[in-house]
Amino acid sequence: MNGADILAGSMADNQRRNITTVINDYSKRLLGFIRKRVSNEADAEDILQDVFYQLIGNTQPIEQLTGWLFTVARNKITDKKRKHKPELLEDLFSDSDAEEMLNWTELFFDIDNNPETDYLRSLFWEALNNALNELPEEQKSVFVLNELEGIPFKEISEQTGASVNTLLSRKRYAVLHLRERLQTLRDELLNY
Repeated sequence: MNGADILAGSMADNQRRNITTVINDYSKRLLGFIRKRVSNEADAEDILQDVFYQLIGNTQPIEQLTGWLFTVARNKITDKKRKHKPELLEDLFSDSDAEEMLNWTELFFDIDNNPETDYLRSLFWEALNNALNELPEEQKSVFVLNELEGIPFKEISEQTGASVNTLLSRKRYAVLHLRERLQTLRDELLNY
């Protein structure tokens, strides 16, 4: 083994020790920072892992390590939120419990036009309209435009002047409210 190989091996060992030290020193603080800004633990851990992965792959000198790590974490959080898909109408009306007797999606796609199905559809649409009318106008409008009329968020943003993130947030609040209200109807029908 020549001197260059020994020096390269020694530098690699030092780099590994330095990265391990940084990870040990900053993991807890960074994870706490990330947890406050994301909705679940798995996302927080994924983002933390991405931050350290970027640190390992970084080839440029870092002057302010703490600032760099927290900036990268903030950017990763923003990226994660941008990639978050809005909830779909199917998510609103379906239930994870397959044992349930009443499934809203089955109601929509049932080709039988019997009086019972028609009555359930009318109850559903009445409950949906009532729940939509309880929402603030901004939430109601973005839900109707995107979900019922199929207009993309980018187009709604251009029409209203509101950012896509704002529209996503408004729709999320609308979906949460509608889910709760339709669950009430569903419970009433199942217990009837």
